[in-house]
Amino acid sequence: MTKKGGSKHLKRKPAPKFWPIHRKERTWTVKPKTGPHTLQHCLPLTIIVRDILNLAKTAKEARTIISEGRVQVNGRIRRKVAFPVGLMDIIEFPDSDATYRLLPHKGGLTLHRIKGDEADYNLRRIEKKSTIPGGNVQLNLHDGTNRTVKISDPKKPTEDSYKTLDVLRLARDGEITEHIRLGKGASAFITGGKNRGIYGTIEDIEDIPGKKKRQLLATMDTHGKRVQTILDYIFVVGNPKPAISIPGA
Repeated sequence: MTKKGGSKHLKRKPAPKFWPIHRKERTWTVKPKTGPHTLQHCLPLTIIVRDILNLAKTAKEARTIISEGRVQVNGRIRRKVAFPVGLMDIIEFPDSDATYRLLPHKGGLTLHRIKGDEADYNLRRIEKKSTIPGGNVQLNLHDGTNRTVKISDPKKPTEDSYKTLDVLRLARDGEITEHIRLGKGASAFITGGKNRGIYGTIEDIEDIPGKKKRQLLATMDTHGKRVQTILDYIFVVGNPKPAISIPGA
């Protein structure tokens, strides 16, 4: 019989470089299941529990912790050991009252501990938008979820103010509580390229007619240093002040 579908296994050597695992200690590692984030932009729950937070010594112990429902991702209990956790996702451990948010890092992704009511909301970037039957607008977010915005006339800019690469602040129930626009003066992270993980303020965005929006260059001020990157690598977190806590800020 011929092989169907992709491999269900993943060797340690080709795993994403930012995963904190020993490459030569063993042959295999956990392959993330199909979910809201791709392989190169996520961390499996087992890696987080065992290798990053050191809550377990072995994969078996990590499997027990996860299967018992002691880990929540974005407010929902996740029992799959290979569930993919990605950018801006919130991980909660009710037993220890510890909460983390995944933020961009020079290597890929890193866990940032958060406190207070910050776990009650999340940020999601608009990747695509379309008009659906009835004249309403559907927003496709970076975690694979969608939000429908009901408007009377999608052709009126005053009603349809949502643009691709803008960011939505969502409550636990999924309600949109804030629309963070991409533009000058906004606070943002760089999520890709050689400057990945850098946080700063957008100073300028080039305007070249006919050029794809995602490929336009943005100039950012990062603690007195100016860097440039394409808009596709920009994730706005506030305008002007960040809506989430920033490491080292």
